[in-house]
Amino acid sequence: MKILMKGNEAICEAAIVAGCKAFFGYPITPQNEIPEYMSLNMVKAGGAFVQAESEIGAINMCYGASASGVRVMTSSSSPGIALKQEGMSYLAGANLPCVIVNVSRSGPGLGGILPAQGDYFQMTRGGGNGDYYTPVYAPFSVQEAIDLIFKAFDVADLYRTPVQMVADGMLGQMMEPCVIEPRAAINVDKSWATDGNSGKRPRNIVNSLNLSAEGLEQMNKERFARYQEIKKNETMVDNRVKDGDEIAIVAYGAPSRVAVNAVDELAARGIKAGLIRPITLWPYPYDVFQNLPSSVKNILVCELSMGQMLDDVKIGVAGRLPVHFYGRCGGAIFEPAEIADAAEKIVRGGA
Repeated sequence: MKILMKGNEAICEAAIVAGCKAFFGYPITPQNEIPEYMSLNMVKAGGAFVQAESEIGAINMCYGASASGVRVMTSSSSPGIALKQEGMSYLAGANLPCVIVNVSRSGPGLGGILPAQGDYFQMTRGGGNGDYYTPVYAPFSVQEAIDLIFKAFDVADLYRTPVQMVADGMLGQMMEPCVIEPRAAINVDKSWATDGNSGKRPRNIVNSLNLSAEGLEQMNKERFARYQEIKKNETMVDNRVKDGDEIAIVAYGAPSRVAVNAVDELAARGIKAGLIRPITLWPYPYDVFQNLPSSVKNILVCELSMGQMLDDVKIGVAGRLPVHFYGRCGGAIFEPAEIADAAEKIVRGGA
């Protein structure tokens, strides 16, 4: 049965149904409904909720809870995620699963509370110190956010890694009909966990410290072997480019819904356009750009930023086609006509 839910609250309910047993958070707009919802519902579901003293405290509480073997989640918005970066590096270094939700806002600095996509580099390039990545999911609807929360917990457990989901302020605040139903979680061996059963097995130590150069190098190589498996098995993209399309528009997250309408508007103007929507921002779906129809002559990247995903598109295109950019920032949201105008100018030879 479908129910009408706000994006932030749907994310919470999906996490609870997915088996999240601990949530640690701290208030910041526009994600405040997440800790609020979890404070009301986690204990009812047999879990634990703690409002930490800071974002730094929250992410380190996640480290401790994850080390005990339970499913754990935290959330914040842009500058709050920045404060969590050291803890995320520790989680990655200790091979601990955790789900981190970023309901992003405009920046840099404190910026404003309106939606933006200026956190792309922060999310896809590690953010904290050392060699590591985190899988990053970017839903474009409330239902897809629900589906990806289930997937995020499974991927975190399967590959022993922190996983991020970015749901900008637009998606976090909108309400849509959705379905949240129990799904079978993957069965993962967590014999590594510090769960108090040391009398029945050798003592477990969860730690990211390794003072041996050879030992630390080996740990990093093992982690990057897992990253290769993530790239092979978990890359996701919604490719709507068809043979005959003249231009491919690339957009992600909730703003990609505007791009969908722009494609329709271009069709009304006699221009065939298709949409490429990365669902995983890391690993990025580079391969989609290597198999575009020969009819596609240009790429237009649309972001609510000054151009960050633009770099990954250029890597994927590898110089085979011209790559153009249209963006808004500071919390301003583009309209379908703006994207259509930019695409038409490119196709008609004005850019």
